Amino acid sequence: MEDLKSRLHQQLIAHIQANMDAAQKAIESAKEARNNDTKSSAGDKYETGREMMQIEIDKAEFQLGKYQTLLRELGRIDQQKLGDGKIGFGSLVHTDEGAYYISIGLGKVIVDGSAYFAISLASPIGALVAGKRVGDTIVFQGRSFKIQRVD
Repeated sequence: MEDLKSRLHQQLIAHIQANMDAAQKAIESAKEARNNDTKSSAGDKYETGREMMQIEIDKAEFQLGKYQTLLRELGRIDQQKLGDGKIGFGSLVHTDEGAYYISIGLGKVIVDGSAYFAISLASPIGALVAGKRVGDTIVFQGRSFKIQRVD
C-alpha cells in the first residue's frame, strides 16, 4: 500500500505544481499587459487599466504563495516512515465511507480509478480521526465511519 500512498502523494505534488505554473503564467501575462499599456490622451483610463492589471498580479501572487505553502506542507510528510497504527499527518485512512489522505486540504483525488480525499488534520474529519486506530468509529454529520485500515 505504500506504493498507492506514494502515487497519491506524487499526484498531489503534480496538481500543486500545475497550479503554481498557471499562477506564474498569469503573473507574467498581467505584468506584460501592464507594461505594454500605452498612455493615451485619457490619462484616467490609462491609470485604471494599470491598476486593474496590478490587482490581477497581486491576486496571482497570493495564489502562488498559497500553493508554495501547500507544497512545503506536503514536503513535510516522511514517505519512508511506517505508522504506529495511530492516525496522524501522512496517514492514508480507509473507512467504510471512503479513503482519506491526511496531508493537505485539496479535496478529491483519483488514483487508479479510486477516489481519495486529501484533507488536513485541521479539517473537521481530520480532527475527528487524529489519533484513532483501526476498528475505531467516528461520527461526522450524523454518519458513522468505521476505520478499516491505516497505511
